[in-house]
Amino acid sequence: MLKKLIYISLIVLLAGTVSAQSPANDYIETYKEAAISTMNQHGIPASIVLGIAIHESASGTSKIARYLNNHFGLKGKGGPKKIRSSYKGYENVESCYNDFVNYLQAHFTGLFTKYTPADYRGWALGIQRGGYAHSKTWASQVMAIIKKYRLYELDSTANNYIANTVYKPVLLSEASNPVVYLVKKGDTLLEIAERFNTTVREIKTRNSLTNSLLKIGQELYLE
Repeated sequence: MLKKLIYISLIVLLAGTVSAQSPANDYIETYKEAAISTMNQHGIPASIVLGIAIHESASGTSKIARYLNNHFGLKGKGGPKKIRSSYKGYENVESCYNDFVNYLQAHFTGLFTKYTPADYRGWALGIQRGGYAHSKTWASQVMAIIKKYRLYELDSTANNYIANTVYKPVLLSEASNPVVYLVKKGDTLLEIAERFNTTVREIKTRNSLTNSLLKIGQELYLE
């Protein structure tokens, strides 16, 4: 009888462990083809697409993912509002994935020419430096997800594409020619705004900044 109880307990324990891991694994299986397609069309590593989505949406289980189809924590108005939220709402997950690409193309243009799909680390750190998230450990958390679930293996499917392709973003407007400024020691938003004939508010909006603190080497998109 005791052995039977121990056996049952082990089964319950193992089932609980599998269950705890299943949301991320299920998410990867569901959306990996969309991530690979995004990579091959736009040059964003599939591992980055999935890693950020898993992190920001709790593997599709968060409230904004379930009610707003928002898997990337993108803020703003738009789409069906089933809950009161400052996050964007989308008709479907595909629309959210497309908007994520648009957001990166608009705010992180330099990453598309600086990094290939093989360099998920460069993408993660570059997106963090650009102000995508407030947490200083955001990039580390995303990279930990990529490593844990070996998402970098999906990036290898773009190897043949990388060999003969120079990545450039498909800009929201072909007439757009973004100006990227690297912050130097002593720079302030006011000085940069005056130098480029813009405003502090415009710079903060364009780069999703919530305060005026700058870091040396930080990329600011000015046009």
